[in-house]
Amino acid sequence: MNDVQWAAFKEKRAKSSFRMRFHLSEKDKEYVRTKGMEKIESHAYDFIRKRLAPATPANDGKQTPMKGHPVFIAQHALGCCCRSCLDKWHHIPKGRELTENEMDEIVAIIMRWISEEINQIQ
Repeated sequence: MNDVQWAAFKEKRAKSSFRMRFHLSEKDKEYVRTKGMEKIESHAYDFIRKRLAPATPANDGKQTPMKGHPVFIAQHALGCCCRSCLDKWHHIPKGRELTENEMDEIVAIIMRWISEEINQIQ
């Protein structure tokens, strides 16, 4: 997602009071700083592959906890938490496995949001 697309996405997201309520806590930020962005990105790929990438994920709609890891918070903040949200927010249809490219884009969005949260860019 380039800068123009990111700005448009953030503008759309700003209209959702649900999505806008998600922010990293100080504890989450410290976790990111301690683990490092590379490790968090590795976690993001792992979560996306296991919980989102299958054509019919287990417990779809409930597979992403609302807390417990910075990536989970990011997924909810960005509409990357379940296949219905991916369809609505990112136009990635349900019922088929995610491509490597789609997973890369989802992780890139998550990491960009986490980075902005850490650096307090709103």
